[in-house]
Parts: sequence; C-alpha cells; structure tokens
Amino acid sequence: MKALVINCSPVRDGATAEIVRIVENELSGRFTAKSICIDDYSFSFCKGCRSCHDTAVCVQSDDIDIIMDEFERADIIVTVSPSYWADIPGQFKAFIDRCTPWCNTHEPHASLSPGKKGYVIALRTGSSMKECERIISSIEHFYGHLEIECCGSLGLCSVEYKEAVAARADEIAEFCKKITE
Repeated sequence: MKALVINCSPVRDGATAEIVRIVENELSGRFTAKSICIDDYSFSFCKGCRSCHDTAVCVQSDDIDIIMDEFERADIIVTVSPSYWADIPGQFKAFIDRCTPWCNTHEPHASLSPGKKGYVIALRTGSSMKECERIISSIEHFYGHLEIECCGSLGLCSVEYKEAVAARADEIAEFCKKITE
C-alpha cells in the first residue's frame, strides 16, 4: 500500500512541512510513504474554458499531470493544509481548480482508480477550531468529487511556527494510527 502526504503550504520548511514529516515517518512503518509539496510544482490557474467538460482533458500542459500521477499511485492520500485567511492556501486552491478533468461533476471525466482513502490535517495559528473545520470541509469536498473516500481529519489550533509542532507530535501520531488500508 502506498501513502501520499501533501504539503499544501508554499513554505517548504515551516509548521505544515514539519507535520508532513511526522506523518510520513509515522506511515512509513506500515506503508510505502511519500510526501510532496504543492509549491515544488509549476502550473497555471484554470482558464475556465470548460473544454475538459467535453474532453476530460485540460487544454494546459504543465505539472498537474505529474501531481495527479502521484494521486493515482497512492492508495491513501493525507492532505496537510495551513489556514490562509480561513481557508486553504491559494496554491492548493489553484491545484483543485485544475483537477476539474478528474472530477465527477461532468461527463466525460477522467478518473482515479477506485478505493482511495483520504485524510486531512488542518492547522491554524489561532485558537478557534472553526477555521480548521472550514479547511477540512474544502478538502473533503474536493476528495468527494475525485471519489476519494473521506476517512478522517484532524484540526490543530495554535500552531504558527515549526517549533509549536513538537508539542503536538503525540496527537499527530495518534491520528496516524487511525489511517488504515
């Protein structure tokens, strides 16, 4: 079984990246685990042309296909997202928009292999869980349109810098124990 852990932050070495590192390490004992950072890929915004609604293929050619190949190879996908103004970062939103060819909102559509399981970890600097819930909802909505089964989520409040993650490592490890085949 293969697990893909996605850093949705453009910051490659911050709190989100530290959580991704912990998750990848926790999962590597049970799965072949790999992590990627959304900011390591180059892709454009969706043009809104809707060509993919007729062809199931995007008119643009860039790294979206590389990321979607990672999704295809994975059995388990763990998306780790910080809060940017109470929602997912723009880079990840742009990625989601570009996944329209794979979404079940139109026919024909490309599709991922069935049976994938998705998990979400959301973090924010403030103390209210409401923002984490909004991020989780956005990502679960995305999973639903890719027909990835939503299997669990974790919200982490009061996490601003990488150093704050260490105090939450046990909580993250417990969440990872719930990730199953």
